[in-house]
Amino acid sequence: MTHLKTGDKAPAFKGNNQDGEQISLDDFKGKKLVLYFYPKDSTPGCTAQACNLRDNYDLLLNKGYAVVGVSADSDKSHKKFIEKNNLPFPLIADTGNEILKAYGVWGIKKGRAKDGIHRTTFVIDENGFIAEVVEKVDTKEHTSQILADKN
Repeated sequence: MTHLKTGDKAPAFKGNNQDGEQISLDDFKGKKLVLYFYPKDSTPGCTAQACNLRDNYDLLLNKGYAVVGVSADSDKSHKKFIEKNNLPFPLIADTGNEILKAYGVWGIKKGRAKDGIHRTTFVIDENGFIAEVVEKVDTKEHTSQILADKN
């Protein structure tokens, strides 16, 4: 699991989205960011999580949040996932696992003998610090977890 906690400086990152455009943490200076890491495009849990964020996207925007997803899938896979589910936010293709490792979400998965992505969300504040870490993600109620106690 991640070594990062509330109050830590968010690790800088750069990665390409589904259209090959670079996204970095610097792009979100002065904004709140929901940076969510998920295992794989088009799987049931990941689809439920992405669709929950999609269905509540306007609410998140109205509360000042940008949303970016990250997995080790390719930009081509991300593009299909976005089109199939009408996702309004970008997905970063971290095929080399650099961002995943920087955020401590890449490692041995419970009950498995191989490395994978630990589904984790980081809420990053306007100054680039981690405001919240959600490690036990409820894929169907994820927006509620992010906004809990934040009126």
